[in-house]
Amino acid sequence: MPEIRILELIEGAREARGFTVIIDVLRAFSLECYLYAKGASLVRPVGSMEEAFALRDRFPGSLMIGERGGRKIDGADFGNTPSGIRLEDVAGKTIFHTTSAGTQGIVNAQGATEIVTGSLVNARAVAAYIREKAPEQVSLVAMGNNGIRRAPEDVLCAEYIRSLVLGEPMVDLRERILRLPTEGAEHFFNPATQDVFPEPDFWLCMEADRFPFVLRIEKDELGFKSVRTEIHTLS
Repeated sequence: MPEIRILELIEGAREARGFTVIIDVLRAFSLECYLYAKGASLVRPVGSMEEAFALRDRFPGSLMIGERGGRKIDGADFGNTPSGIRLEDVAGKTIFHTTSAGTQGIVNAQGATEIVTGSLVNARAVAAYIREKAPEQVSLVAMGNNGIRRAPEDVLCAEYIRSLVLGEPMVDLRERILRLPTEGAEHFFNPATQDVFPEPDFWLCMEADRFPFVLRIEKDELGFKSVRTEIHTLS
């Protein structure tokens, strides 16, 4: 079994070594799974807003999805919201995606030998992929809020993936999820913040093990890309 470390925030991404999972449950990497499920042709995580705008302009017909502080970036096509994006919006599209936490983790994980993204919606697939690859060292990075404050849902996802990889028991996942609305995810239930953090986003991001694929991070001349990889060894 591999040595598994749970790290947190942007500093944790910088410390990551070996096979690395960058985790952002609410909402970046849950959203990317939904984008692929809705037929997006390619999702490219991007660190800066300026780069994302430039890439969208360079490739007519592509889309930019982005947020800072949770709020949609002015000029972006969509915010970082799975409940606000329809199949007809993204099917067949290349998407440049920039966020405050998740995509920053990818950019900062310089010491990783391989990177995949992680969220509750594909956690079991991520664990199966780790077991298939059988690395000696695994870093699970819980990116938190804006990469600087702990987010319990990201830590929960890391603990869940670790338990699945090691075959160890874990406290009831559903029970932990149902505590989040009052223990870290209150902003998704506040009537005053529904324009930025709609409640349906929370529930979509909590649909554990919905997708049987992982998103591997590769790099080419344009930067990073998330590559959908189906997993057939889920159990």
